[in-house]
Amino acid sequence: MLLAAAGCGTESPQSRPAGVDELVIPTPSPDPADFVRGVDNPWLPLTPGATWRYRVSASTPGTLVITVEDTTYDIAGVATTPVSRTEPTGEQVVDYFAQDRKGNVWWFGREGVWRAGDDGAEAGLAMPATPRVGDGWRAAYGAGLVDVRATVESNDQSASTPAGRFRELLGIDVTDALAPGGERRLYFARGVGLVEELSSQGPTYLAELESSPGGSGS
Repeated sequence: MLLAAAGCGTESPQSRPAGVDELVIPTPSPDPADFVRGVDNPWLPLTPGATWRYRVSASTPGTLVITVEDTTYDIAGVATTPVSRTEPTGEQVVDYFAQDRKGNVWWFGREGVWRAGDDGAEAGLAMPATPRVGDGWRAAYGAGLVDVRATVESNDQSASTPAGRFRELLGIDVTDALAPGGERRLYFARGVGLVEELSSQGPTYLAELESSPGGSGS
């Protein structure tokens, strides 16, 4: 989940201003009072118990399963929502997210890798409340640990997956400064979440949605 020391964004004719310009991204000292319990951002809805299944066609083909755990986990005083990701290899990782009162979703860490507030790591922005074409931000940052950056590239694409056809998708390019060469384009559908992941190095499908709690496309 998800370019500078402070948030940056530019006006564009495709979309109206959002709150990204006013945010400090990543945030060095999140105030627990700024966050709400649960995540209901329409582009990244994380309802407890919800599960998404993806067909993976990368180096290890198989099924990727993402599940929102029905619990919370305290990080830096914030009650985050754990999201488990089970890879086709059987490996499991858990990421932690929390939503602020304006609807922005923040990434607070990955189990066993980094956690906001530890070793200088800071919570990054996973998804703005109102994504805007041209906006860019750091999704996660910790010196020598993690440095993930995201940029909104489009908001009008369509995609067909095993779960159906989805329209007016939000396209976000994601790069990892500590692992160059792995750039990806992620497509999100409103009310569903991630529906498709492609390699930015060519038309390679890394993951396609098979089923989701948000229903199928048209």
